[in-house]
Amino acid sequence: MPDPAATSAGSRPAAMPRIRKMGLSFDQVPRRWFFDSTFVTHSANALNMLFPAGERMFVRSVKHYLPQITSPTLKARVRAFFGQEGSHGHEHERAFQILEAQGYEIRPWLERYERLAFQWLEPSFPPVLRLSTTVALEHFTAAMAEVALTEDFLDHAHPTMQQLLRWHAAEEIEHKSVAFDVLQQVDPRYAVRMVGMVLGLVGLLAFWHSGTQMLLRQEKDYSRAKRRQERKAARARGQDRKAIAKALVEYLRPGFHPDDRDTSPLARAYLEQIGRLEG
Repeated sequence: MPDPAATSAGSRPAAMPRIRKMGLSFDQVPRRWFFDSTFVTHSANALNMLFPAGERMFVRSVKHYLPQITSPTLKARVRAFFGQEGSHGHEHERAFQILEAQGYEIRPWLERYERLAFQWLEPSFPPVLRLSTTVALEHFTAAMAEVALTEDFLDHAHPTMQQLLRWHAAEEIEHKSVAFDVLQQVDPRYAVRMVGMVLGLVGLLAFWHSGTQMLLRQEKDYSRAKRRQERKAARARGQDRKAIAKALVEYLRPGFHPDDRDTSPLARAYLEQIGRLEG
């Protein structure tokens, strides 16, 4: 009997994520590694700082429902999702060490972030809302991944950070529908998905802003005028989170599925380019 979870939206074959270990070296990454801009660099650094603990939460939220998944295909996709998220967290945490070597004090902020988000907020919500929050954040991350693989912004980043972010983007696209398909199996209600969207979006933007401000405060000679100038330049280039707004509109549609928008060719093209398509 065919496995119903072997196909995704529009009866396309469901993608099987591949687990890759990158082993990147961050030793040569400079302080202003993105557009030679303090503001843009720290906006990206702050987002990077959210990933490891956030992705561990994603794994926990999906793993809670692993015993309920009966489809062998979906179960295999879930386990590959776990492996990919673990690899992402490992690489991003290694990048933290470069921030510290450059003189930034980040551990107190990371401890507060993990304590508030994952020791206090996460346990206060039922498992299905943790899962729906994961689903929403996976969608927003996949939207940013599409930008990373279609726009030329990352051409202006240090080569190591380019590789980190484009590899991460490609794998986010590979597994972008895994958590969604689990939620559809355990609780497909629109209201559950919408509550998770609100929780995920508010948390993402709040912690992202907080992390950015924490890093910018540590720049001793960084004036408000310089910040305004760099922020204005970023907006003029289109680095203004419009991808998140667009993704939100897509997510509000009652019949939404992540694979309605087939971005898998973007991931395949990049992974083929670096010789890592098969793992």
